[in-house]
Amino acid sequence: MSYCLQSGNSALLVSMPHIGTEIPSALRAAYVPRALSLEDTDWHLERLYDFLPELGASVLRAHYSRYVIDLNRPPDDAPMYPGASNTELCPTHFFTGDALYQANSEPAAGERARRRQTYWLPYHTALKRELERIKAIHGYALLWDAHSIRSQIPWLFEGVLPGLNLGTANGSSADPSIARALEQVCTAQDQVSYVVNGRFKGGYITRQYGTPQTGVHAVQLEMCQYLYMREALPFDYDARKASEIQPLLKAMLTAALSACGALYEK
Repeated sequence: MSYCLQSGNSALLVSMPHIGTEIPSALRAAYVPRALSLEDTDWHLERLYDFLPELGASVLRAHYSRYVIDLNRPPDDAPMYPGASNTELCPTHFFTGDALYQANSEPAAGERARRRQTYWLPYHTALKRELERIKAIHGYALLWDAHSIRSQIPWLFEGVLPGLNLGTANGSSADPSIARALEQVCTAQDQVSYVVNGRFKGGYITRQYGTPQTGVHAVQLEMCQYLYMREALPFDYDARKASEIQPLLKAMLTAALSACGALYEK
């Protein structure tokens, strides 16, 4: 199975498309040795978000590494951020810009199509069906696309990222009241910096499934990994740091879910 889905009883679905760490054995020889350390993984999010059952959330988690397929890219591989460095549907570079594959071993068109069918499509089918299930019960759905990233990656962006990077595709993927609720939570604390629709505005999942006009609202959170783990090998989880940021994450999700529900109160 290319994903794991746990269905909840609230209107919240949390997607974790980049936490996968599996590379099929048949593909491993094509990568440079460095790739097998999976440095660009969204590490430990399932542990960081361990409070989700308290919110009744559904959780969708990827099994395979983003080095196999990037589940947050469109199936036609169109760039998400024109004019900036982008990773592809089947990435060929690390976030540093270095080659991910051995010479002449990058996936050809046929292999990319196979991976799209085998790994990408099942995840998105499950995502779509779960949103439909949630909406059928509640009349609306809130999709939270959970990500994390190293705070400094010159190939992708200049300088140091804010700690929390919220994206609603420039306001098109969620009702403005949801973004306002999130900003209120963020401005009420001085623990960590934040930005809304900055460098990371939301990838394919946020843009594709966030359709407020149909009752589905989507928010992406790209958070800096130093908030809860070590950003270098061995990429270990820091339970002390995590315990400090988890209450803020929970408050953000709670506020977003409340704001979303308020739109449909009768």
